[in-house]
Amino acid sequence: MGRIPKWRCVNFIPKVTYFKPAGIPYRVLEEVRLSVEEAEAIRLKDLEGLEQEECARRMNISRPTFHRVLGAARNKLADALLNGKAIRIEGGNFEMAIRHFHCVNGHEWDVPFEVMVTAPPQLCPTCRTPNIIPIQPPGFGWERRRYGRRREGE
Repeated sequence: MGRIPKWRCVNFIPKVTYFKPAGIPYRVLEEVRLSVEEAEAIRLKDLEGLEQEECARRMNISRPTFHRVLGAARNKLADALLNGKAIRIEGGNFEMAIRHFHCVNGHEWDVPFEVMVTAPPQLCPTCRTPNIIPIQPPGFGWERRRYGRRREGE
């Protein structure tokens, strides 16, 4: 039995999560699935131009793990671009860098990733009620350890 993967810290979820090549009908189109943490690795390294050590630190993973995530993301992007496949960004094993919560009494607050991993909130810090709910990023379904767009029939 394998080890449970560490959660990867993600600061950004793209608003657009599906890219389709022009001129290819949906019925014959193949897809490549890019996980949210792979998209974050591309964003940090290629868009922001950070060094791998800093990227790994921001995602709360080791540098070799970051290198593997980045390599997998680049392979998937190359496959999609060169072979005319669609790209779908969804799912993965990650947590948002900041998680937003609210309680039944209307109070809202943010909890950083580091706190979420070690000691998730049990009570509202204002009114101390245990009835708290995480607020999801818009457009994404919630699962215990990952975000992902839900497709019909799932």
